[in-house]
Amino acid sequence: MISDLPAFLGGDKAFPSGPPLPVRDPKIFHALQSSWDDASWASYDSGHVIALEKLIGEYFLSPHVLTCSSGTLGVETSLKALGIKPGDLVGLAAYEYPGNFLAIHASGAKPFLIDLDPANWQISPLAIDVAIEAGCKVVIVSHLHGGHADMKTIMAKCKNSGVGVIEDACQNPGAVVQGKSAGTWGDFGVLSFGGSKLITSGRGGAILSHKPEFAQKAKMLLLRGSKLAPLSEIQAVVLVPQLEDLKKANTLRMASVELLQNKLALIDGIEFIQSAFNSDQHAFYKLGLRLNSQKYGLDRECLIPAMQAEGVALDAGFAALHVSRSQSRWKSAGPLPEAANAHENMLVLHHPVLLQNESAMNSIAHAFEKVQSHAEKVRKSFYS
Repeated sequence: MISDLPAFLGGDKAFPSGPPLPVRDPKIFHALQSSWDDASWASYDSGHVIALEKLIGEYFLSPHVLTCSSGTLGVETSLKALGIKPGDLVGLAAYEYPGNFLAIHASGAKPFLIDLDPANWQISPLAIDVAIEAGCKVVIVSHLHGGHADMKTIMAKCKNSGVGVIEDACQNPGAVVQGKSAGTWGDFGVLSFGGSKLITSGRGGAILSHKPEFAQKAKMLLLRGSKLAPLSEIQAVVLVPQLEDLKKANTLRMASVELLQNKLALIDGIEFIQSAFNSDQHAFYKLGLRLNSQKYGLDRECLIPAMQAEGVALDAGFAALHVSRSQSRWKSAGPLPEAANAHENMLVLHHPVLLQNESAMNSIAHAFEKVQSHAEKVRKSFYS
């Protein structure tokens, strides 16, 4: 029988083998073997990248697809293709992947930080008005931790004001946002194939666009005689089978999240960043949870190591940009209270466990329960 004592205090682990790793899919191995057999892995252009770009276009219903070395390069290239120049303002959420902040600086522009929507901790569609009034030329909109930004509202406001939109879908490939594939709402969309992503080749990314003139500008920016920072043929080889199975994997993760949501609803102080899921398809690279430390009985600094001791891949979210970056490097229209809230209280659960069965979801919930029921002892042990 599994002990009710937290592993942090010497009890049994919820996951004795530790956090699950990404699935070792035999389809990926067979694709690699095929590339080895025909020596296409060592080619500049053996057709695998072209085939992948075609498949991405079909999957995302995007007429223009350009692969590259990373999602971050995809954002930087998109900014330049939209005409961003040194000194321009680019809006983005104050709670955001830091690479997007740095991509703005790499283009010579300055980030304008936008607060979050308290309902789901995504970029606030109401605060987009403030960014437009401040003179932002482009807004970067990310879908983070399983939540969805309100793209219909954001796109309408930006279109009316002549503001470009880059939609960062690096965390949610295959998601459907308000009836459209994530990454296809904006002037550009960006995907990432980084080492821990839902579809991965260790590194890599892709730029999506439905506007041929923008896609051509991005293509030219990625040329230096040959392609600048391209995706390799062997990376394309491993991505194709993952993309073919992405919808199935996202459906499994969604089912696990729904199970986990029901179980965690019984635990005070742990809530989902999005309280309910609609008919859209969500994708979960990191599942976002809100911690109310007073209700739960532990602060985040104690809770995370206690859960990690259980073998649960739980961590803190991003550091909010207005907290972690020098104030000389960004602008805002005033306080950013929801971003500060996310900075202090965001928890993220890594996605591989969501491909497991209901028993694993029970184990996660039980781990939260164990730690909460021994909160005072955990706190004393942590701070001793």
